[in-house]
Amino acid sequence: MDKFMNNRWFMRIVALLLALMLFMSVSFETQPKSSSPSVPTDSSKHVETLADVPVTTYYDEEKTVVSGVPETVNVVLEGKVNVTKTEALQRDIEVYAELMDLGKGTHKVELKYRNVSKNINVTIEPSIITATIKEKVTVEYPVEIEFINMDKIAEGYVADTPIVKPNIVKLTGAKEDMDQIALIKALVDLKDESETVVQEARVAVYDKNQNALSVIVEPSIVEITVPISSPSKKVPFKIVRKGSVRDGLSIQSIESIPNEVTIYGSQEVLDGIEFIDGVSVDLGEVTEDTTLDVKIPLPEGIEKISPETIQIEVDVEEEKRTTLSNLPIQSFGLGEGLSLQFLTPETGTLDVSLLGAQSILDKIKPSDIELYINVTNLGSGEHDVSIEVNGPQNISWELPNDEVEIVISEEE
Repeated sequence: MDKFMNNRWFMRIVALLLALMLFMSVSFETQPKSSSPSVPTDSSKHVETLADVPVTTYYDEEKTVVSGVPETVNVVLEGKVNVTKTEALQRDIEVYAELMDLGKGTHKVELKYRNVSKNINVTIEPSIITATIKEKVTVEYPVEIEFINMDKIAEGYVADTPIVKPNIVKLTGAKEDMDQIALIKALVDLKDESETVVQEARVAVYDKNQNALSVIVEPSIVEITVPISSPSKKVPFKIVRKGSVRDGLSIQSIESIPNEVTIYGSQEVLDGIEFIDGVSVDLGEVTEDTTLDVKIPLPEGIEKISPETIQIEVDVEEEKRTTLSNLPIQSFGLGEGLSLQFLTPETGTLDVSLLGAQSILDKIKPSDIELYINVTNLGSGEHDVSIEVNGPQNISWELPNDEVEIVISEEE
């Protein structure tokens, strides 16, 4: 053994074997592990579903209208993974119905597609549709307005005639549908409204049975203005004079600007008001021609009044005096079968002194002054009766006597 170990060739051979063994060991470790054969990924089948793909319809839009074509469909793509996924992401596919060569009537039509790779199988769901082609008609109609919640408008308010912009719309659709049109209207909600309403509303088209018709409306939205107001009424007012102008002056005229006001409220309340009372003017403050701002009292049950304040012009002049002589004293209320005779004054006439602005006194005639006594319910016998005077505004008068003495007797 020692003899072999000491042999140079023996050692060389052993070294060579060890090197070969080491090489084989390293080569085995670095060799890739074997695996089962597989089909390359990009060669496998893959399915993508596109939902709600729009459908384009090609037809003679100037002369016909089409119904029955769905707005969207589902599209199933099947092919290699990389190609199918790319098409699904891009969504370049166009699904369309070709109706250009079809006449009026109902047709079974196969939906077509384009803009898809030839390496992809395409399935459209549904693939066959029923399309109806009809003659196209365009007409113009006025828009009617319908109020909803009319009974819930703010209390005391009413809706006036609405204003529609535009008030004429253009309708386009199948001739059969257009022949059924009975009403074109837009709705306005008046719930709790107490002032002018401005709303945009969609125009709807109905047949005589109130069924909505499928027609194109242009414009489909209109602007509606509805004036909302409380029922109103113009009424005059009664000016109540308080106090009197200072001594030496007399009222020449009292005029109001305006001479009527508008009151607002329920119709029931308005019907019961003929004029407004209680508009007072304090003449004690007037020492010369004056314009007063006077607030109009609000009658009970009235919502508002316009204008709320009026102007009252008071013109004054120096007070003058004139006398009308021998004005007859009239009587009323004398019982049937009775006669009346004046004892004092025997003539049954009086002289009356009138005080006022000269411009007014110059225009007064004897017939403008009425003297009268009320003998209602007076029986036979002598009576002292107060004299009443009726005359124009803005003057005062003085009588020589406040009463007359009369005798009433039965007629023979």
